[in-house]
Amino acid sequence: MILLQSPSRYLLQILYNRVQSLEKGVELDSQWVEFDDIRYHIQGSVKNPNVLLLSVSLPIPPPETVLFGGLPLGALEAIKAAYGAVAQILDPPRDGFNLTLKLNLSKLPPDEEQKHALLTKIASVREVVMGAPLRAVLKQLVTRTVPSDLGKPVALVHRPNESFFLVPQADKVTVIFPMRFNDSIDTVLATSFLQEFVEARRTAGLNNAPPCLWSPSPPQELTEAFTEALSANAGFVSFVIFSRHVEGRKLDRTVWNLSTFHAYVNYHVKCSECFMHTRMRRQVESLIQALDRAKPDPEKAKKNSPNRSFKRMTLKDGNNSLGSRSWK
Repeated sequence: MILLQSPSRYLLQILYNRVQSLEKGVELDSQWVEFDDIRYHIQGSVKNPNVLLLSVSLPIPPPETVLFGGLPLGALEAIKAAYGAVAQILDPPRDGFNLTLKLNLSKLPPDEEQKHALLTKIASVREVVMGAPLRAVLKQLVTRTVPSDLGKPVALVHRPNESFFLVPQADKVTVIFPMRFNDSIDTVLATSFLQEFVEARRTAGLNNAPPCLWSPSPPQELTEAFTEALSANAGFVSFVIFSRHVEGRKLDRTVWNLSTFHAYVNYHVKCSECFMHTRMRRQVESLIQALDRAKPDPEKAKKNSPNRSFKRMTLKDGNNSLGSRSWK
């Protein structure tokens, strides 16, 4: 299966082009949407080509989630730790956005490898911002820090008006996703996909992967959650994260895979639907060709038909007619 990449490819390409053409001083103003929930806007002027304004609009939070200054918990600290002096947080952000960063490209490191790593990190702003509270909870597994609200679900926004839940415990963190789809066909495909997803976890080669469960009804850990947050037409998926899943560099990968899990499932559902439509079109084309071959050709049938002539003859025995018959 295909895993979604953390950096925004479009944003990363814009940053690379800007760094390589600083002397040209090209005017820049571009907007786009990714994952159907994150909106970007990047601007650059001719007068000061080293400065870029990057604005990010986050999904509309459901009522059960809590934001601080329009951002998830710990997002500001995560931005400062990830970008350092290259990015400055503007307060207030641009109208219609939750975050605006002032990027100073002149402060990029001279080393090409370090510059590439930092540009990739800037292009991964979605992971840095949206994954900040998830990262903070998962770090507690490594530090063995028991949270004060042990066992109480924590709601995190990941799609417009939708959230997923963390249930932190002393030795593990349970991540629960209510899976919702607007299209009835997508719901059926997603339900089948998630059930196979759970079965695939039981194969021998995936013993070290986080345990995965699927249920059509809410798990017991969500008994205190809002009723509106538990309306899931494709069931509930639960991952149990242990300390071995977030050690070292595994933390970044785990945070990204969990924060984009719904987009990952939706991507493969659409691919499956497209594959089935392609197979159906090919089958229809094959049937049409078979029907075309079965149609008789009038000209060919006329040429192959035998040429027969008939002549009426009357047989008489003296003056008495014996009858008439058609002979070839």
